[in-house]
Amino acid sequence: MKFKVEKKIFEKLPNLYIGVVVAKEIDNSRDYPEIDEFLKESLKIAEKRFLDKKVKEDKSIIPYREAFSTLGMNPNKFQCSVEALFTRISKGKKLPSINPLVNLNNAVSLKYTLPMGTHDLGRSSENIELRYVRDGDVFVPMGATKAENLSSDEVAYAVGNEIRTRRWAWRQSENGKITPETNYVFFPIDGFKGVNEQEVDKAAKELSDDLKRFFGCKTAVGYVDAEKPEFEWHL
Repeated sequence: MKFKVEKKIFEKLPNLYIGVVVAKEIDNSRDYPEIDEFLKESLKIAEKRFLDKKVKEDKSIIPYREAFSTLGMNPNKFQCSVEALFTRISKGKKLPSINPLVNLNNAVSLKYTLPMGTHDLGRSSENIELRYVRDGDVFVPMGATKAENLSSDEVAYAVGNEIRTRRWAWRQSENGKITPETNYVFFPIDGFKGVNEQEVDKAAKELSDDLKRFFGCKTAVGYVDAEKPEFEWHL
């Protein structure tokens, strides 16, 4: 399979740099106490870091707000996932435990201040893409059963005609969500060259190492950028 980024996106965000981790043969149905502990520690650090501070003014968050604006999205209305995560924590709201894969994703995202997604790839053999919305695309919000309208100028993660996240890294779909039955998963780690690509690479390595250590699974690790807009793996 491949992960591909549409050329038009790099024309607007030439320094876009997305780390990729893919894992297969996972048992996401049982408890992993070490992952729970990792998430707790990441949450403690995040709570201290943003106590009485405005998340949107943090130097690690600003590049994503600027990128959202460049893509025509108001960052005050559509928050990048990592900004939304830290904003929730800064307001004293608890972060629920979902399942091991999502908890691990959130722990690494918090540790490195990076937006990271989780996409179940087990239901489709089609490639995953970051692209503009097209006619025929369908987005079903998390927890819903009915599709909602999409705008043709939206950038989205997609598998076939299934939109997995609206407005890049803003809102996730019911399609592709991680469940206890998930055993094949794709993690995008969004960043920028010249800004935080080293953190992206570190997060990808740590995530891959943790996946292999906790789940005993196979992983593939890579990245895409303007010079290398596709990443292919065989697991």
